[in-house]
Amino acid sequence: MEKVIYLAGGCFWGTQKFFEQFDGIKDTEAGYANGPADFSNPTYKDVCNDSGHAETVKIVYDDSVISLTQILEYYFMIIDPTSVNRQGEDEGIQYRTGIYYIDEAQLPEINKAMKQESDRIGKKLAVEVKPLKNFWLAEEYHQNYLDKNPKGYCHVPLNLLHIADGKKG
Repeated sequence: MEKVIYLAGGCFWGTQKFFEQFDGIKDTEAGYANGPADFSNPTYKDVCNDSGHAETVKIVYDDSVISLTQILEYYFMIIDPTSVNRQGEDEGIQYRTGIYYIDEAQLPEINKAMKQESDRIGKKLAVEVKPLKNFWLAEEYHQNYLDKNPKGYCHVPLNLLHIADGKKG
């Protein structure tokens, strides 16, 4: 069954590229999430000027192939879950980490993954867990950015961009 989760993991370029490699990931889109309700359709410039939106990747997945638990295990591989408004060299509110859901049935699985990660590292996590308030698609040049610009900056270690056994077709 197709499901959706929204993950803010710092710069969306690396987050999108990372998740596209896994079987069961049907689609990804880079965008801006959970900004102020009265600020619709922000641009990248708006987001960089502290609009309050987080760079976020919408992930559509087939839960008969990949579980939300597995997706979140992968997610924690590419972020520093204790960092506030910063991932890698990127700093600002738009680079905060967050797990945004539209289906409350996902919440127990999300909470379990958060607890396991907190227990694993022995610290409180700075990852937001909230319902998705809004999501605006980023400009076309941000979609699959690292495919278009293979030498582009990415906070995700390059070796993690190819950890899946095979690229989905």
